[in-house]
Amino acid sequence: MEKKYFDDLQIGDKDKTMGRTITEADVVNFAGLSGDFNAVHMDKEFAKNTFFGKRIAHGNLVFVIASGLFTQSRMNISIKENVVALMGMDWKFLKPVFIGDTIHLEVEIMKKKETSKPDRGVVTKRRTVVNQNGEIVQQGDVALMVKRKV
Repeated sequence: MEKKYFDDLQIGDKDKTMGRTITEADVVNFAGLSGDFNAVHMDKEFAKNTFFGKRIAHGNLVFVIASGLFTQSRMNISIKENVVALMGMDWKFLKPVFIGDTIHLEVEIMKKKETSKPDRGVVTKRRTVVNQNGEIVQQGDVALMVKRKV
């Protein structure tokens, strides 16, 4: 795949990843890693009486899986050697994700900004996490510093 720089990226460029099903093992392993054993994630009987009616995946787990999906995307593969840094993000958790749901990520370049340094620029990408029903479950903008052609 052709290596891309800041200069090669265009506002409106899009990509869509493959799907990934959220499993029981994902939720249990994330709870162990993060220490988040909240009953809405871990206790089936407790979760039955919540607003959701059943256990939900950790929002941060879904965010992390979506981040991993992005790293496997064609868009990321084309720029990965030229990414200098993650600059920040603005993220929203919009709907629950349940064990057994399948998510994918849709990415679109929303903004490009040249910096005072001639060898780099900042690209803002909207990442949208979509479930198997076509519902947006998480969404946010992620800014990356990317090398320019010099």
